[in-house]
Amino acid sequence: MQDDTPQPTPWRLIRLSSSCNRDAQALVETVRDALAEVPGSDLEPAVIVETSGSSGYPKSVVLPIGALRASATATAERIGSGSWVLALEPTYVAGLQVLVRSILAGTDPAVIPASFTPEQFFEAAAGLDAPRYTSLVPAQLTRLLDAAARDPAVADCLRGFEAILVGGQALPAAELQRSAALGIRIVRTYGSSETSGGCVYDGVPLAGVSIRVEGGEVQIAGPVLASGYLDDDERTAKAFVTDADGTRWYRTGDTGTFDGTLRVTGRRDNVIVSGGINVSLDRVERVVRTVPGLEAAVVVPVTDARWGQASVIVVEGSGAAVDDALAEARTRVECEIGAPARPRAIVRVERMPLLPSGKPDRVRLREQITTL
Repeated sequence: MQDDTPQPTPWRLIRLSSSCNRDAQALVETVRDALAEVPGSDLEPAVIVETSGSSGYPKSVVLPIGALRASATATAERIGSGSWVLALEPTYVAGLQVLVRSILAGTDPAVIPASFTPEQFFEAAAGLDAPRYTSLVPAQLTRLLDAAARDPAVADCLRGFEAILVGGQALPAAELQRSAALGIRIVRTYGSSETSGGCVYDGVPLAGVSIRVEGGEVQIAGPVLASGYLDDDERTAKAFVTDADGTRWYRTGDTGTFDGTLRVTGRRDNVIVSGGINVSLDRVERVVRTVPGLEAAVVVPVTDARWGQASVIVVEGSGAAVDDALAEARTRVECEIGAPARPRAIVRVERMPLLPSGKPDRVRLREQITTL
């Protein structure tokens, strides 16, 4: 972790390196000191946050402390403030925001080891005063729900949280239903490193955040926006645009609709052309995940000799029921999207490759599939 790194920028940069990942207490003190400053401008100091690179292009995002503070304050206005369990890597924006929220609430986060287990989470939560909060990725929530089904004490623990934020990727409907059946309050979040983390909760923007859809693309404005990308003016200019009224917008690259409630439908760049037809793999994946046994499946593109491109369903582990699910998945996809979108096959991997943020590493998956 390096502070005050000399850089040709208007910010005093706080660089979060991988060595900070579990030295959370030192990171807390660094962020606490930055939050305590009263700079002449919210552009000083700023934290450099690396994106997860789920699409294969990790970036260094410059987040002013003022943006992080605005996000954490708006979160507290929406769900309240209190004690937090840090279950995510603190060098990524979701984990970093757990630290910021804790500091602004005057509490110390309970940190669990990088090797997340329900037992570690339960132990960390038990030592916190109420009200309690945490932020998770869907895979972590699934493990906790599985543990809650086996152990009533874990279920009671999860019910004791004022809110459990879940983001990083779409939450399968089945997991939301399991949570509701256990009386656990889940808040689905949408955002990115460029927006200081989640800035839309259950489809509704946080205070101060504006949403618009331009040409089908979701765009975000507000005090939570990053200043840009470190030493990359070209990419910054493409991602952040200013309208005629002087409002600065972040182009998310996501497609969706907004009528007071945001509905994200996919990524503009996660599209294949199969038999001359554009197919959104995000739409295919959402339909596939409605099939029993495929709730955690990932859909990736493959080369197809006949159609040019096609998709396959990637699942972790084994089980005959999953094989039987292919026909059902193809039927559902054809009914909802069309025949060209039907996935070609189910491919098994021993373990789903994940990024440090907890998202599936789709780049590695594509590389693995092409070698099968």
